Amino acid sequence: MKLSIIIPVFNEENTISQILEKVESVDFGMEKEIIIIDDFSLDGTRGILKQYEEKYKIIYHEKNYGKGMALRSGFEHLSGDWVVVQDADLEYDPNDLKNLLEKIKEPDVWVVYGSRRLHHNYLEARKSGHLFALGGIFLSWLTNLLYGTEITDEPTCYKMFKADLLPSLDLKCERFEFCPELTAKIAKRGIKIHEVPISYYPRHKDEGKKINWKDAVEAVYTLLKYRFKK
Repeated sequence: MKLSIIIPVFNEENTISQILEKVESVDFGMEKEIIIIDDFSLDGTRGILKQYEEKYKIIYHEKNYGKGMALRSGFEHLSGDWVVVQDADLEYDPNDLKNLLEKIKEPDVWVVYGSRRLHHNYLEARKSGHLFALGGIFLSWLTNLLYGTEITDEPTCYKMFKADLLPSLDLKCERFEFCPELTAKIAKRGIKIHEVPISYYPRHKDEGKKINWKDAVEAVYTLLKYRFKK
């Protein structure tokens, strides 16, 4: 078994080395490959990544396309049996991926999400802002309403799934609509999305958080589009 960890990066010079050290230090109990996609960073990120070229697979975009396109580039180069997305900031702890890997050992599990809302200290965690938290709750509710799922954290970064699913999903995402598109297409196929609790350390916009209200609107549109698209 091999786990492919896909890390999209855009202007993360302050955190990229730290997150790579964290991912590297975790013993996942299986072989792992780390694939990094630099989506045309304009700060010092690209220079830092040059130091890791002999260690990891690194893809450089010559234009800033967006997170979805970066992930799609990474998916084209993976060789693992399972895939998971890891953001390049420090909001998610790679140690929590072990919880997801424990879940995939169960029979008939194809998809596992790490849920921030299931963690015991979710309410006490420092929030990026109330609107971000409410937005996540709303998107999860809307997903359950449209697709008959029972998930608590649709927009979570930690989405782990079998690599065999990728060709049939035919992903079209370019920006942050990756999350709702992946969820919609998995749910529409009747594949159960399992969840396990994960920790969360959100950052604020002045710390580099990039998602905004426009991305929430796009997420709603994406969920609706794929629900009624043949």
